[in-house]
Amino acid sequence: MGKDMAHMGDKYMNGNLYTTKAPEDDESHQIISSLFLGPHAENYEYFKDNVIAILEATRDARLRYFPEDGRFISEKVQASSAFSKSTDKIGNAVKKAAELLSKHSVPWWSPRYAGHMCMDMSMPSLLGYFMTMLYNPNNVSIEASPLTMIAEIEAGQQLCEMFGYNLDPHNKDVPVGWGHITCGARNLKFYPLALRQALKDFGPLSFIAGTFAIETCRGPKKLFRELSKWELLNLKVPTVLEIPDRLSVEYGISSAFLQDVMGKYGIQSVGLGSLERQYDIDKPIQYMLASTRHYSWPKGGAIAGIGGENVVGIAPDIEARLDLDELDKHLQASLDQQQAVYAVVGIIGSTEEGAVDSMRGILKLRDKYQAQGLSFVIHADAAWGGYFANMISKDFKPGDPKNAEPPAQTGRGDGFVPDASLRVDTQEDIYAMRYADSITVDPHKAGYIPYPAGGLCYRDERMRFLITWTSPYISREGSFESIGIYGVEGSKPGASAMSTWLANKCIGMSTQGYGALLGEVCFTISRLSAHWAAMSTKTSSFICVPLNLLPAERKAMQDPNTTPESYAKAVEEEKQKIRERIFKKSNQEIVDEDADRPAEDKAMVLLRALGSDLNINAFALNFRYSDGTLNDDVEESNYLTRRVIEALSVDSPEDDPFKIPFYLTSTEFEHELYGNCAKHFKKRLGLAQDEMSLMVLRNVLMTPFPTEGNFIEKMVNIFQEVVEREVKVCQKRNETKENHHSFILQDGEKDNIYLVNRSMFHLASRRRQLIASAKLDQKALDTYRDAKKNNPEETFFLSTQNKEDISATILSDGAFDAVITSKAG
Repeated sequence: MGKDMAHMGDKYMNGNLYTTKAPEDDESHQIISSLFLGPHAENYEYFKDNVIAILEATRDARLRYFPEDGRFISEKVQASSAFSKSTDKIGNAVKKAAELLSKHSVPWWSPRYAGHMCMDMSMPSLLGYFMTMLYNPNNVSIEASPLTMIAEIEAGQQLCEMFGYNLDPHNKDVPVGWGHITCGARNLKFYPLALRQALKDFGPLSFIAGTFAIETCRGPKKLFRELSKWELLNLKVPTVLEIPDRLSVEYGISSAFLQDVMGKYGIQSVGLGSLERQYDIDKPIQYMLASTRHYSWPKGGAIAGIGGENVVGIAPDIEARLDLDELDKHLQASLDQQQAVYAVVGIIGSTEEGAVDSMRGILKLRDKYQAQGLSFVIHADAAWGGYFANMISKDFKPGDPKNAEPPAQTGRGDGFVPDASLRVDTQEDIYAMRYADSITVDPHKAGYIPYPAGGLCYRDERMRFLITWTSPYISREGSFESIGIYGVEGSKPGASAMSTWLANKCIGMSTQGYGALLGEVCFTISRLSAHWAAMSTKTSSFICVPLNLLPAERKAMQDPNTTPESYAKAVEEEKQKIRERIFKKSNQEIVDEDADRPAEDKAMVLLRALGSDLNINAFALNFRYSDGTLNDDVEESNYLTRRVIEALSVDSPEDDPFKIPFYLTSTEFEHELYGNCAKHFKKRLGLAQDEMSLMVLRNVLMTPFPTEGNFIEKMVNIFQEVVEREVKVCQKRNETKENHHSFILQDGEKDNIYLVNRSMFHLASRRRQLIASAKLDQKALDTYRDAKKNNPEETFFLSTQNKEDISATILSDGAFDAVITSKAG
């Protein structure tokens, strides 16, 4: 690659998977280009005009409110010396702070940034936040946020619709969804336990105990008071949520009365420990999700009183998705041991690897275990991947053969079909989120919206009452309520809700809106994936290996007749195909050249199969020694990765962010968390199968612009130059050659002394721990012992006078010239 790559500066690469026109002729890309301030502030004037309009509206609002009140800050005050000094002070501070931010902030806005999940935020989201921030509404109450509360309700509806939740109250076939913007499933388990307490003799609901029956997890109806502890803990989600409605319809119990009852018996009042003691729950109830989960999960478990240890990590498969076989084993153990499960979480876009767990597989496992008496909530952690649901068309049908057709067959020459940018399995698992009981999504991630903007959606709107002290009202159609009670925050910024709502409205929650934007992003990450997969050759000084397998690797692993030789041959042939069909091609050329190829041989199909499920690439490096031998030491591979990431990221306040030409980030695959995934990754890198953590490079791409011009190749060349430079450092430090050596002297018996090698593990020639027996000539021995006798607390060192290959010398019982000192040489 590198200098051998053809120069393509005069060609266009428009970032759109299907467009066959230059960017200036591509309407979809034109719209996307209008959404951002731009890598070089190309849209600055439009942004400034909008900011001025916001400031003028703010001024007009203040002037419009009881204008007869007159001025409170007079022109005379404004003309005073003290006023002028204060405004000058503020002005200077603002200019200085803005200057510092402009010089020391990491340039997220640039296509050169491919590190963390940070990005240039959309102009609608920035403007929505800025305009609302000037009014500072608190969305905990309608009194403090009359407009932004409405914006939050509508934003919640936008998110629910994006996930496929039902919003039509007249559709009785499925529950009505509900969502909101926020900074639990726990109460679902304990609501039946609390209710059971209220049904006991002389309890406030004892009058229904003889008739109130409910369907158990396995199907048969039983009197509620006769349910066992295990049955109470495993009622299905709809069964629990419909209890208040049933109590109202069947017994005339009002919401206010039920609220008062649950206020005395519910977990919010009596606490988790009290209910566990009352029912003798001696096995802690657990959450289950992939061990690759975000760090906030065990932290949240601790805060909620569940305990971080009861957020059980399930081992991932070799591509970092939740291993369904491992989940099955854990669920079977829970059933066997009668240990209840709060929820199983499917991660829709892991933050380290971009992996989408099999939501379809999790749903099937719940069906399997509910038939045996074990039920649990299913939650989709779509904090990262939620907005990618916009890439799936509203008429998407799982299993439709069209979903697997190559992009060039389903795309339009002057349009964009974003759902084709996701692999079929990913599409179907994202589609299956509509059957999850709850979904978290972070608009401040793939929604291009400022922090903090998290979202929480429920498939059944009644679930939100489980985290309040409020019971659901039976009829609320047409009514309005404050939504602050449905979150854990005491206060929350209305600016986040307005920012989310405005961005969703302006960009669009559809395949033509966010879908088109994220479709371009996904294509760009696929092109980068191609480079990580095939940039290194058999003669390169390093190897670059992506976490996600190449199609040839998957096929070879499934073939029982595969040999190491045939495996290597198939992989190398596919890498060469990538180099020939993708590396030197514009998007236009890839599409045109695919026209005469059969479907299974199209470059677009191959591109679609590369990289992660979404827009994050995890990949790792190893190097070859000077003689061409591949390093097998994990620590040395990590050393190379560490040096590369230090060159391509900010790791100190002293670093100048504007001198880093290309940004990446890194993570660690810890053996305890990644298990076979890390082991398999090391094997593909040629590394030892030890339990040491593996450092992995990571690139997250959020910008739609890098495939324009020759930009991706330029960034990849920068990366390759850095790697090749750092490989030379690694090779040098691993060369075994003659060197100076130093030992701590320790006296022995008779004429013997002991030499304790002073190791330097960053150099191969001194990378050893060694204690050797040696003999000094008699004069040197006498001198050393006399000095030691006179200075018993002193440490003496023996250093070689010449460079020595000390291993060869010791193994051959050889001799070398040395000098003894009382200071390290």
